[in-house]
Amino acid sequence: MGKNEMSREKKIIRTSVIGIVANVFLASFKAVIGLLTNSIAIVLDAVNNISDAGSSLITIIGTKLAGKEPDKKHPFGYGRIEYLSAMIISVIVLYAGFTSFVESVKQIIHPKTPDYSIISLIIIAVAVVVKIVLGRYVKAVGKKVNSDSLVNSGEDATLDSVISASTLVAAVIFMRFDVSIEAWLGAVISIVIIKAGIEMLRDTISQILGERNDQELVKNIKKTVVAFPGVQGAYDLVLNNYGPDRWNGSIHIEVPDTYSADQLDQLLREIQIEVLKEHNVILTAIGVYSTNTKDEEVIRTRTEVSRIVLAHEYVKQIHGFYLVKEKKMIRFDIVVSFDAKDRKAVYSEVVADVAKAFPGYELQVAMDTDYSEE
Repeated sequence: MGKNEMSREKKIIRTSVIGIVANVFLASFKAVIGLLTNSIAIVLDAVNNISDAGSSLITIIGTKLAGKEPDKKHPFGYGRIEYLSAMIISVIVLYAGFTSFVESVKQIIHPKTPDYSIISLIIIAVAVVVKIVLGRYVKAVGKKVNSDSLVNSGEDATLDSVISASTLVAAVIFMRFDVSIEAWLGAVISIVIIKAGIEMLRDTISQILGERNDQELVKNIKKTVVAFPGVQGAYDLVLNNYGPDRWNGSIHIEVPDTYSADQLDQLLREIQIEVLKEHNVILTAIGVYSTNTKDEEVIRTRTEVSRIVLAHEYVKQIHGFYLVKEKKMIRFDIVVSFDAKDRKAVYSEVVADVAKAFPGYELQVAMDTDYSEE
């Protein structure tokens, strides 16, 4: 494990420990106040703090497990465990929301008269401030170290501050007007928590399924690659995510057909080293497209084929063009947009149009995908 990974792990664990201490402290006070004042809202708030402490504990466990070194069974490491821990936290938030809703409905059906005191209100007000500060801090650290578990915990803490603030408002209304609305307020807040839990779960599942490549990262990697002398284009970049900030990938480059094997070998090694250094991405494979540079007729043919191909609305790119005159064979790749209703139909139309313009030629056309397409 590198120094950056160690630093990231320490930050996540330190932040989670702070969250555990703060939540256990708040839960203890709220539980006592809730039982003394006969307030279901405060008791549920205390239970929610305990669930938050559990979330922080899960974050610590998930981070430690994700930091395990790769082995024979999992050669790409255990980084994706962080996504699983984020998913568990989402489920905890959902469970807390449903539980709060059920208890609030029970209180609506069988109401109990709360008995607030000035001291209890002061403590609740302090809890609101603590939760706001804690939520912002945890979420900020989570974004900084790219930890979904911390971000989810921070969002949950922010929701808790809203719950506590709402409880405080309900208490003031009861003391002022002798009207108890905390059960109804609890039901509304529970729905907000459930909604937040569903959104967290949806985002985490989306990451586990595999999302499109990060556009900014793709753009920067390609920029690094084409900066090498002789590289005329970079295409087909595919990135595989194995946890936060852990990427493996492959790419194709276009180089002149005059390059020798030893020149290519040296170039590919230099590209791999530079991409790892600049972007922390391991390029496990670099494919090569050779470009005709010595035959003017071939160059003219390439220009004409490109014009025909790019005339189609949903074709985003053509690359990897090569013509073998002796065999009358043309090969190239096209990128068809996901916006097309039928990508295979677009592909077939392109091949048909090129075949019509160049009868007698064998066409080898591959349909590629832009994995970072907006």
